[in-house]
Amino acid sequence: MILDEIILKTKDDLERRKKEFSTDWLGRSLAFNPFMPRDIKSYLTSTKENPYRIIAEVKKASPSKGIIREDFDPLFIAQEYEKGGADAISVLTEPHYFKGNLEYLTGIRRYVATPLLRKDFIVDEYQILEALVYGADFILLIAKALSKKELKSLLEYTWRLGMDALVEIHDKEDLTKAIFAGANIIGVNHRNLDTFEMDMSLTEKLMPLIPNGKIIVAESGLNDKETIVHLSKVGADAFLIGEHFMRKENISESLQELKRV
Repeated sequence: MILDEIILKTKDDLERRKKEFSTDWLGRSLAFNPFMPRDIKSYLTSTKENPYRIIAEVKKASPSKGIIREDFDPLFIAQEYEKGGADAISVLTEPHYFKGNLEYLTGIRRYVATPLLRKDFIVDEYQILEALVYGADFILLIAKALSKKELKSLLEYTWRLGMDALVEIHDKEDLTKAIFAGANIIGVNHRNLDTFEMDMSLTEKLMPLIPNGKIIVAESGLNDKETIVHLSKVGADAFLIGEHFMRKENISESLQELKRV
């Protein structure tokens, strides 16, 4: 199971980082952090004027596709997203399977005003504090990788730090965890993280089970306007898109095409 492999590697890395920079050190460094997290909910809620909210992803590689973009410049890509009108930017920070880096967050936050998501395999409060220190406004929590109690505890810690979380689900069991934890923002990942199989009908299937008042983010396999329009009609507020943009020569223009009403 690739998810289990990634989580094990993540925990190994985490132990090393904790020895290098203690939790107390990270906490003290917040005094010098000029970037306060923003309330992401207003950026992701669909409106009549802006029905297709886009979380555009800075993504070099993935376990299933390998290197996606050879000429990978995270700051340039983020600036293209901002130019194209992205509502938020997802920054992959997992280094081994997605070739991400925490430093990408800081570099982008310094020069780009669009809210930032730290997208990683978060299993510990330390990583959430890191996200805040490095400039993220919200984080990803993957229900499949956590127990109900772990998810609730990490989400509550996120809120205490003034951030929010995109809680990612793939099935009814994940949704039960997300509801139990009190998630405000629920992401439906069409890709199975164990098999990488896609189910593009998943958002539509799970939507009736999601309580009213939640922000719904559709994730994975979003490559055309027709799919986005359809998922918007069934209730999705926002769309997390990475690979589609990473394969485009003109990133900002491609993003504008998808957002156009």
